[in-house]
Amino acid sequence: MKTAETSHPAREGPRLIVYTDGASRGNPGRSGAGVWITDEEGRKIAETGRYLGHRTNNEAEYQALLLGLRESKRFRARTIRILMDSELIVRQVKGLYRVRDLNLRTLYKKVMDDLKEFSSFEIEFIPREQNAEADRLANQAIQRGIEKEKREESRRGTDGRSCHRSIQRDGAGEESPSSTGQGGP
Repeated sequence: MKTAETSHPAREGPRLIVYTDGASRGNPGRSGAGVWITDEEGRKIAETGRYLGHRTNNEAEYQALLLGLRESKRFRARTIRILMDSELIVRQVKGLYRVRDLNLRTLYKKVMDDLKEFSSFEIEFIPREQNAEADRLANQAIQRGIEKEKREESRRGTDGRSCHRSIQRDGAGEESPSSTGQGGP
């Protein structure tokens, strides 16, 4: 367990338990982040999920951690305990593993910068079954993202063009709808 000790005597706020999970359907694939935050007694403080687009699973895990840190800051938490089911990310944040992947290195640096804003933190690996709420939120975010993409695709039409009829101008500059929808007579 790693604890970052930084002095912030004026900082007030609760100690939060932050569960985070990143999920990817395919690796890389459509991905989402889920965050479930409780107080020390286990009462829900907040929950959120975010669709991330096309990412690897590890990128999604880091994005979920960043989302959890930002949510914790909104509640002015002074100390946080982060629980996640990605052993790789936990070990990288603890300094036990190096971050070799360039994309992950950028995310890792953002995480480490965000962690400096807390007076202390702990991060630990938990089994997937103990992270069910964050996992649910990440998967719901993916599903919402897929549904939104499908709606946008259906509005564009199957060939990627807009379904709106094109407008033609006659010789006098007047608009008249095209009868073919292709912009020509």
